[in-house]
Formats: sequence, C-alpha cells, structure tokens
Amino acid sequence: MTAKKKVVVQLPPAARNIPVTERYALELEALDSAGAEIVEVPAGSEEEFIEGARDADALITSWGIDISETIIAGLDKCVVIGVGSVGVDMVDVEAATKAGIVVTNVPDVFIEEVADHTLMLLLAAARRVKVMDKMIVAGDWYRGRPVFNDIPRLWGQTFGLLSFGNVARAVARRAQPFGLHVISHDPYVTELKMTSEDVEPVSFGELLERSDYLSIHPPLNKETHHMMSTAQFSAMKKSAVFINAGRGGAVDEKALINALRDEEIAAAGLDVLEQEPPNLDNPLLTMDNVILTPHAASATARMRPTTRRRVGREVSLALTGRWPMSCVNPTVLPRIELERWQPYPMERGPNR
Repeated sequence: MTAKKKVVVQLPPAARNIPVTERYALELEALDSAGAEIVEVPAGSEEEFIEGARDADALITSWGIDISETIIAGLDKCVVIGVGSVGVDMVDVEAATKAGIVVTNVPDVFIEEVADHTLMLLLAAARRVKVMDKMIVAGDWYRGRPVFNDIPRLWGQTFGLLSFGNVARAVARRAQPFGLHVISHDPYVTELKMTSEDVEPVSFGELLERSDYLSIHPPLNKETHHMMSTAQFSAMKKSAVFINAGRGGAVDEKALINALRDEEIAAAGLDVLEQEPPNLDNPLLTMDNVILTPHAASATARMRPTTRRRVGREVSLALTGRWPMSCVNPTVLPRIELERWQPYPMERGPNR
C-alpha cells in the first residue's frame, strides 16, 4: 500500500477535540485525490516544528511561526508551501526558491471584499465618522456640522494608489464613481495597464505630493518594508487622508503616529498594524482622527471556506506533478519537475 503524502500544518494554539479529517475537511477535498493527509505539528519553536515537519511533502500556513530559512533548510523533501492569504511575508520566499520549493498563495479569492473595506475606510476617515459618533454620544449634536467647514467634498479630489495590483484596481473602479481622480505609482505595472483603467500613472514623489487620499497596497518584502516613513509623510499634503488595508509592515508606525500628531497629515484609516494585536497603549487607539479595524478587510462568510479549498487545490496540483494556479516564486518552476496543466473542458468555459 502506497504511503500517503504528508501535508504539515501548525497545530492551532487552542486545538479543539475534533479529528483532523473534520477540522481540515475543506482542504482535504482536494488533497484526498492527491493521496495526501494532513498532519498537525506543534510550533512552539523552530526546532520543534522542524522535528515534526522534516519529512513533509508540503506545508500549509497562514499564521503562527514564520516559515524561515532555518525551517526550510530542515525540510528534506518538501515540494510546496501553500499560504492561505494574499501576503506571503510569513514565508522566506527567497530561501524556498533556492531550495526548489514552490510557494503558492490565494491572490484572487477576496479581492472585492478588501476593495470594499478600503473604500469604507476612506469614506469613514474622510467624513470623520469617529468624531461625529463621539460628539453625538456626548450630546454635542450641533457641533458636528462645523467640523466639515474646512473639509472638501470628495468630488474632484485626487485619490492615490501605491501599487496597482488586483486590490488596487478594484479600489480604483469603486472610487471613480465618487468623482475621485485616481493616480497610481507602481514600477512593476505598465502605464498602458493603468491608463486602460482610467488611472493616471505618476512617480512616487508625485503620488505623495498630489494625493488628497492615499491608499497603499504593496506586498510586504525587503523593498517595501517601511516604504512609508517620516520623509514620505512629510511630503504629503497636511490635509491628506492615509489608508492602509494592505500590509502593516509597509508603514513605519512611529512615523505615522508622529505625522498624525504633528498634523503633517489629517487622518488615517487602518485595517493593519505593525504589531497585531496592538498594545493597548498604542497612541493610534486613542486618536480621534484615526479609524481602526482588526485586520478584517477580507472577512466575509465566503472568505474562509473558499480560501481553504483553494489552498488545498494549489498544494494538490504541486503534489501531483503540476504547476499550481498561483506561484509566488515562478523562477523556481523551470528547475523542478512540474508540468504545465490544462483545465478540464468543463473548467475552461464556453469560449476558452
């Protein structure tokens, strides 16, 4: 009898008394057909995790300890690391590529949800919803309207997007009917792609200087870590509103706090922070000009089931010798024995 392939996940911190086959039923919908089983491994330390995952054929992760270079070096036969999110900053992708391991993610599962949430944060911060709510609760009904004496209407304002990937494009499509002029900076996206979406391509410096509202959407890596810091906030308009529903580490949080305190920018709407959950003494929690949500932009009834099925599908493809639908490190593919695959006729659609 052929041994099943081993797919390792980190043992949840409060694992319920439910069999693995039930807890990971959605992932196993795809993995069962690949002859794979899921094994939970404690992750109290890198050493402990390596001990349990050394002989894994695949890893699935989206939380817990990072899949570091040390862990990757300790994997003897891992083919694929499946990440159940858009961001893959919890995996050392460079180390995985050197080791010949495919890293997959789910870049297109909850695009619309995050775009909705981004625009919600923009509108809530722009219209000072937090201040309005506090005034009414305090009995200051008539003080609300004067707050807007110096705040322009949205129509005709400039909305900047730092990065122009899937989420940013969906945000742009939502923002334009509000009368916002959308500009974007992304050195990895062609001007033609931006202009085809009625978005004006600009330099990074121009993006900071012109944006009345700035929303950032880059992946988190060495290039983008703290790409928004003191110099960048200083270059923005004092009336600008800053939005981040992307990656917390892309922002130097101390610099953001100082910019808000010193009135270098006017307000912020944040779904992500550098440290999550934040310390209760984090100044952002008590600022009237800051709207916060708990890294929930992608959360809907659809999100978790769809994400889990997609992760299982991606890992299953790699374990059965085929290229996954989404590969974060595509330069690894020509070096490993995975074949391009064609969708079954029923998956192609009528005109493909």
